[in-house]
Amino acid sequence: MRNLPLALRSAYLALHRRTDAVLSPLGLTADQFVLMLALTEDETLTQKELADRISSDPSTIRAMLVLLEKKGMIIRRQHPKDLRAKAVSLSAAGRKKAKQAWSVSQPIRNQMNGSLQREQASMLIECLNTLANSLGVASQQTSNCDVAKRPITQD
Repeated sequence: MRNLPLALRSAYLALHRRTDAVLSPLGLTADQFVLMLALTEDETLTQKELADRISSDPSTIRAMLVLLEKKGMIIRRQHPKDLRAKAVSLSAAGRKKAKQAWSVSQPIRNQMNGSLQREQASMLIECLNTLANSLGVASQQTSNCDVAKRPITQD
């Protein structure tokens, strides 16, 4: 079991590096793409909801939002019910870019899906959720899993 953390890190870094390389020509990082996918699932989220949804910290989310806002990919507005919160949504350009990123990253998902049998993939997801929960991280895997399986629709 000593190798488990290293194996998880190795798999994560391989996926992250490959996704960064594929998305680089679009001017996006893997982390920005994950954030944008969360916004394609829900029209508008607060920065805190985004952090929870993609298992990130608020300061990292804020930094990504600042960059994406400068690029015209997202829109941040005052939340209608909470004056302390910002409501975040994708702009039309952001939706288009997310769709492009989804398309160019499809071969990565195909390779991952092809490397495991359906039962193995289901068991791996269940095991990863168990690990995340045991380490005190609330899992949003069901939601994220649904996003990863669903194509991005055009407005």
